[in-house]
Amino acid sequence: MATSKAATVDEYLAELPPERRAIVVTVRDAVNAAMPTGYEEGMAYGMIGWHIPLSRYPATYNKQPLSYASLAAQKNHYTLYLMAAYADSAQERRLREAYAEAGLKFDMGKCCLRFKSLDGLLLEPVAEVIASMPVDDYIAVYEAARGSGGK
Repeated sequence: MATSKAATVDEYLAELPPERRAIVVTVRDAVNAAMPTGYEEGMAYGMIGWHIPLSRYPATYNKQPLSYASLAAQKNHYTLYLMAAYADSAQERRLREAYAEAGLKFDMGKCCLRFKSLDGLLLEPVAEVIASMPVDDYIAVYEAARGSGGK
């Protein structure tokens, strides 16, 4: 499944075959355990997402909640979108180094970390990246990147 029309996370999980659901649930639980206070979980762009709600930060360029992380079961792999690694090259370097030390393939685009099984995902370093950026810090990074300064 590349994207889903599910309205809730529970609906999304119910759509997955049991073996794929087990992997997504494991990663989701790790993300939720590491997620800083203030982010909310829900469905976004056809996948599970964690974002800053519009009630906290409405000044986004697309009038959608500011996305921080997402998790999807794609057709042939899983993808974990990590905006903290995209926004902070030091976080991306830490992930790259952790994968090299573990002897695992590091398959990451700008923010999307792809893996085919739990054996191909280093949950501890991923959790550290997720935990690394409280809401106010992420808003500051977002505003600096957009040149908005909160305007």
